[in-house]
Amino acid sequence: MIGFFAAVSAALAVAAGAFGAHAAPGQQEAEWLRTGGLYQLTHAIAALAIMGVARGPAMLLLGGSALFALTLYAMAFGAPRWLGAVTPIGGTMLIAGWLWAAWIYQRG
Repeated sequence: MIGFFAAVSAALAVAAGAFGAHAAPGQQEAEWLRTGGLYQLTHAIAALAIMGVARGPAMLLLGGSALFALTLYAMAFGAPRWLGAVTPIGGTMLIAGWLWAAWIYQRG
């Protein structure tokens, strides 16, 4: 299932980036879509790359990138700006996922 969710996540990231580049209502909204798309796409690819060796970290990267990106996407589409206070929780999950992966790979 990690592969499926990573692929859907990557597709959503590309769609968000495209919308941000061509149809966002303003510069701030375009930037949120661009940033969310970049983080989501990068971590979808990373999850695909490590899912065979580091399943837990791969899931944490997918969950963190989804939370990070989806809060930015929501604000780009008009959600209240206080939702931006939730975005760093996703970022913290990303950092934790990378550190967990590093620990697994260090152990061999």
